[in-house]
Amino acid sequence: MPTAISPLAPKTYAVLPPIRGVRMATAAAGIKYRGRTDVLMIVFDHPASAAGVFTRSKCPSAPVDFCRRNLAAGRARALVVNSGNANAFTGRKGDESTAITAKAAAAAAGCGVDEIFLASTGVIGEPLDASKFSGVLGDLVTSAADDRWFEAAEAIMTTDTYPKVATRQAQIDGVTVTINGIAKGAGMIAPDMATMLSFIATDADIAPAALQTMLSDHVEPTYNSVTVDSDTSTSDTLMLFATGAAGAPRIEDASDPRLGDFQKALHDLMHDLALQIVRDGEGARKMVEITVTGAETDAAAKRIALSIANSPLVKTAIAGEDANWGRVVMAVGKAGEMADRDRLAIWFGDVRVAVEGERDPDYSEDAASAVMRAEDIAVRVDLGLANGRATVWTCDLTKEYVAINGDYRS
Repeated sequence: MPTAISPLAPKTYAVLPPIRGVRMATAAAGIKYRGRTDVLMIVFDHPASAAGVFTRSKCPSAPVDFCRRNLAAGRARALVVNSGNANAFTGRKGDESTAITAKAAAAAAGCGVDEIFLASTGVIGEPLDASKFSGVLGDLVTSAADDRWFEAAEAIMTTDTYPKVATRQAQIDGVTVTINGIAKGAGMIAPDMATMLSFIATDADIAPAALQTMLSDHVEPTYNSVTVDSDTSTSDTLMLFATGAAGAPRIEDASDPRLGDFQKALHDLMHDLALQIVRDGEGARKMVEITVTGAETDAAAKRIALSIANSPLVKTAIAGEDANWGRVVMAVGKAGEMADRDRLAIWFGDVRVAVEGERDPDYSEDAASAVMRAEDIAVRVDLGLANGRATVWTCDLTKEYVAINGDYRS
């Protein structure tokens, strides 16, 4: 696991306040890493509403399958997460491992197996020995506390160089509610729902169906708009839990106007965590915001933006601080969406580098290069066709990415 913290890491970390009705504890079970925690258990004192979105990979992990089945009931009493082993492509052994873990968690939390949720992240294809951590779950329930959000974020890290945390507050009918979230992810990041895990909890009182609608709505412009390396994990899991302990009125419908402030805060928190993942991209030294305007539709704009963001040639040029706008032209052209070369315009930061199918007549290599030397770089492409618009975020592709992934299983 990398030891140096990403240069794009936050200078300070948010301090997450307690969420009423939520407690957590961590343990070191030695699943893969030595000398660090690798098991997280989040306990809900009373049944919490649950919502989730998961990888669209056709080879999902055993925990993803387990969560999908349990999500139908829409309630949660505990979540168990392990790092170091994804429990993916593990066949019948993977299902047996989730069953053992869920049974142990249910016994520890005093609830039914259908109120347990599981997530795993790490190496694919290695059987997960559930006995390594299922025996500690009773102690975790006993020792769980409401002020360990930072420790929780640390326990789910794999190649991450820093824990990812965020918090927001909102008003629902005059009552203040809190939203806390944690996430992990640095490589195998191209969420498609939505190796990414993220867990969010609030003390608002929101019915499962409404919670699910909100989560599904906000995932597209946040987690599903970031990419590190174009690879969608088998384990991507994003879950949102609501304890109802704040004393705010219960909300049954996501379109309820009383949720306006909450919706904004939830979106803001999810966007914050998504960008933290990009800023911790394996080996990353630069974060890149790519905005495409003038496309036929918003969906077309997003596909073009992702074509740019996922291009190894674009990403290596950014790593080398090379204002190679020709690679952006290439990525637009290969995206499979309508584009007109002679209407295309491209900006690096505030510097327009190309317009009307050729290099900008006022192009300045010095000005463009100055933009590329920054840690945060904005790239904008206007197709000049219609009103479709989208923004995605990515990072550069460096030698360190190859080094990290060249011996990931070692």
